[in-house]
Amino acid sequence: MTISEQEAGRRKLDVVHHEGYDSTIFSPYVPAIRIAAGVPVFISGVTAAPPYHDHPHKPETFDSIALDMESQVELLFEHLDQALRASGCGREHVVSLSRFFTNVREDQDIVNRYQGQWFGGHVPTSTSVEVVSLATDPRLRLEIAAVAVAPS
Repeated sequence: MTISEQEAGRRKLDVVHHEGYDSTIFSPYVPAIRIAAGVPVFISGVTAAPPYHDHPHKPETFDSIALDMESQVELLFEHLDQALRASGCGREHVVSLSRFFTNVREDQDIVNRYQGQWFGGHVPTSTSVEVVSLATDPRLRLEIAAVAVAPS
């Protein structure tokens, strides 16, 4: 059953909930979003690392990145903002996040809190997994890939 709709310009997204939905439970994601209009935008995984960096990676490129999750998640979402703006999107256009943690138990609550504030009430779909390491640099703790829908 569709319980809410968000519209911006000609973009239309329907948030979909199913049997068992309880509005009193806090959740940083929704089960599904149906796209009725707009242009899909696929955003590569972003981390706290500079979006543009050498390949193969040069470890010194990442030496200035703080090791704590609070600092890394702030930089990561700044980088996500840059990709969204460059694509003609805002935070409210994000429909899905794929989150890759190197320590999900230690970092998930920090990320959920920051993500909730960053989105300001908008809630996308989301998947979270724990990985052994991220490809960029072993000091990085989180990578997020996103899908947004730009107004057509």
